[in-house]
Amino acid sequence: MARYNFKDIEPKWQAAWDQRGAFRVTEDVGRPKYYVLEMFPYPSGRLHVGHMRNYTIGDVLARFKRAQGFNVLHPMGWDAFGLPAENAARDNRVHPAKWTFENIATMRSQLKLMGLAYDWDREIATCAPEYYRHEQKFFLDFLNAGLAYRRESWVNWDPVENTVLANEQVIDGRGWRSGAPVERRLLNQWFLRITAFADELLEAIGRLDRWPDKVRLMQENWIGRSTGLRFRFTVEQSDGTPHSDVEVFSTRPDTLFGASFLALSPYHPLTARLAAESPSLQTFVEMCGRIGTSEEAIETAEKHGFDTGLVARHPLDSNRTVPVFVANFVLMEYGTGAIFGCPGHDQRDLDFARKYGLSVVPVVLPPDADAIGFTIGTEAYTGPGRMINSEFLNGLDVEAAKAAVCTRLEATGHGERIVQYRLRDWGVSRQRYWGCPVPVMYRADGTMVPVPEDQLPVLLPEDVDWDQPGNPLDTHPTWKFTTCPETGQPAVRETDTFDTFFESSWYFARFTSPHASARGFDRAAADYWLPVDQYIGGVEHAVLHLLYSRFFMRALKQCGYTDVEEPFAGLMTQGMVTHETFRDANGTWLYPEEVEERDGRLVKRRDERPVIVGRLEKMSKSKKNVVGLEQTVDTYGADTTRFMLLSDSPPDRDVEWSNAGIDGAWRFLNRVFRMVTESPIALPAVGTPCPEYLSEPAKTVRRQVHKTIVAITDDFQRFHLNKAVARVRELANALADLDGHADGAGWVLREGLETLVCLMAPMTPHVCEELWQALGHTDLLVDTPWPKPDVTLTAEERVTVAVQVNGKLRTTVSLPVDCDEANARTAAMNDPIVARTLQDRPIRKVIVVPNRIVNIVA
Repeated sequence: MARYNFKDIEPKWQAAWDQRGAFRVTEDVGRPKYYVLEMFPYPSGRLHVGHMRNYTIGDVLARFKRAQGFNVLHPMGWDAFGLPAENAARDNRVHPAKWTFENIATMRSQLKLMGLAYDWDREIATCAPEYYRHEQKFFLDFLNAGLAYRRESWVNWDPVENTVLANEQVIDGRGWRSGAPVERRLLNQWFLRITAFADELLEAIGRLDRWPDKVRLMQENWIGRSTGLRFRFTVEQSDGTPHSDVEVFSTRPDTLFGASFLALSPYHPLTARLAAESPSLQTFVEMCGRIGTSEEAIETAEKHGFDTGLVARHPLDSNRTVPVFVANFVLMEYGTGAIFGCPGHDQRDLDFARKYGLSVVPVVLPPDADAIGFTIGTEAYTGPGRMINSEFLNGLDVEAAKAAVCTRLEATGHGERIVQYRLRDWGVSRQRYWGCPVPVMYRADGTMVPVPEDQLPVLLPEDVDWDQPGNPLDTHPTWKFTTCPETGQPAVRETDTFDTFFESSWYFARFTSPHASARGFDRAAADYWLPVDQYIGGVEHAVLHLLYSRFFMRALKQCGYTDVEEPFAGLMTQGMVTHETFRDANGTWLYPEEVEERDGRLVKRRDERPVIVGRLEKMSKSKKNVVGLEQTVDTYGADTTRFMLLSDSPPDRDVEWSNAGIDGAWRFLNRVFRMVTESPIALPAVGTPCPEYLSEPAKTVRRQVHKTIVAITDDFQRFHLNKAVARVRELANALADLDGHADGAGWVLREGLETLVCLMAPMTPHVCEELWQALGHTDLLVDTPWPKPDVTLTAEERVTVAVQVNGKLRTTVSLPVDCDEANARTAAMNDPIVARTLQDRPIRKVIVVPNRIVNIVA
């Protein structure tokens, strides 16, 4: 039997596409454009099959849209700055650029193995000076527009490495490399003013109707617009001597009579003043600093407090005071850095109050509860209700109580209603070498001076010393020393580099004109291609990368670069590729190729010792449950690998990689290959007109062919790629079962096979290109238009009609489309269920709604 020889066929067609320049594009205002983009990868080493799912999904869409006549931009590049390269440099004494570009070469060759329809002429690497010189110019423009600024900010500091640590590098309060207790320090940092666009970013989310609802909700929550009350507590010594005022912001002022404590951030100015006179409080603050700076770490840490001995006078009841604590869970970056705790109606506050023996007074009564005897147990009540234990608020509902408190405190000058955002300005400073240098310098008096545009790019030095701890740019003997362009006096360069999100926040625009030199991108090209019509990537980037990109486009618009505000019109977040995990008796993770089945059980291939099989998990190098890409392509071919990745599960859900699945995909492709190359039915020549007479079996198959065109076209539009896989299997079955003796069978089979090959081409392009030639075509399949269905063959010939008796659904009947009223009535009346329901009752009338309902009134 013929077999799909992918080792010869796949390189042949990849070379043909490359020679043809099939996927190179330019702007063409006479054609509709379609820009499809997968989130570009970090060049970390080698790809495995788990990495290939989103690239395959994007490639299917790009090829499909190209066949439909769109001018398709489908580029690829590399998010090439980042900490892993710097760590590799330290560990292996290799320059980050060498490590990065070697990885890029490896990963590029892997992607090319898969036959992906990229315009490789547009390839970019963000670590290249010709890329980052433009973002240095963007930064200077942001600085002039007031969108960039410098201020002190808290960071995680490793006192041994003498460097700032990212939140993920703080493990149990210690530096991930040194193991030293992490300190929290104030350092001058650069920020981008994303909060200036908070309302715009929030309002526009509602128009992103081709984004997943969960992602839109995550962005809304991250921006976190809330309306509340900012008001003051007067803080006193325990003897009543006035000490200071503390401002608080709350979205729940209705619960103020339930307050049992005031809590300050460890980094509140009042905390700093108190700690200067209290060694024990200073120790507590240092302990809080070891948690790290991330909000998630602070929220999940065990709640601790320090009683300052101060009290706060209640703003609505001057006869009441509450104790003042410093608490490790209060964020200085949100609100005012101080909160009032209402344990009855906030779980975190309740846990804290129980731990420190504070009062718990319920002030919101649930709708079905009795005020007499209502208490709070182990769970705070956070639902609706009416106010109790709240003096002038008693009996009001929550919203009315909020308004009443706001009105009272505004009238006395102790508070005001404000809008608050959870969103904070974007800190872009990183104290690392392998990043884009921030293009400013400082004179001896501390004055900041931007680097002149004609001196861009500020390049990284190549001769860096990895033996010293800290940022190599700080310790370099010459690089940071320069001359002020305004005074000619000595100056020192900024040694911070940009957060790598800076590069990924505009790369999609660079792809529109990657060789533009005067500006980061050509405006006409960007206006033609942007926004990206379909963006594809992991949901882990749902907040920061997408939000920063949305901000960046607005900032570029303000600086005159573009009129585009939203970078991504459509977004699809693909699921993960999962695989079983394996461990030996010692708990050591094993690669799948280290495991084999013998006598019905899994053992280590090397020594036949038992293997423990774990659950399905996302493919990851750390758990070794990865399947090598080259190994798979060498065994099965790129098309089989692609087909497997698209099968079984919708693209936005996880898919299991299994030997049975890849074997099944391989068998199917070989079956289709034989159907074309070893057809048992003689096929007419290419272009032969349809015979005047087709037998009924041939007509039935032909109708299925054209209905499949409609269905798979819709599947591709909706990202129902697993359904498209199932439909091509069904169509192949129908074509294989076609009776070769039926009149017109050969013509219908040719039409069916040509259609099958065209429909499969976006998913399995190499084998389909080969089969297109085998069917007698001389043109490339990649240049062949998408098949068009014959609408006369796709219309349904029968329809299912509901039958009601006295308005209640009793059954359904199958009728010819547009069946006349008399036949519809007869079919309904003859149905056995209807007969039993009527029981010889006289019929008053029968109402027929064509193709929909027959209603019998008895």
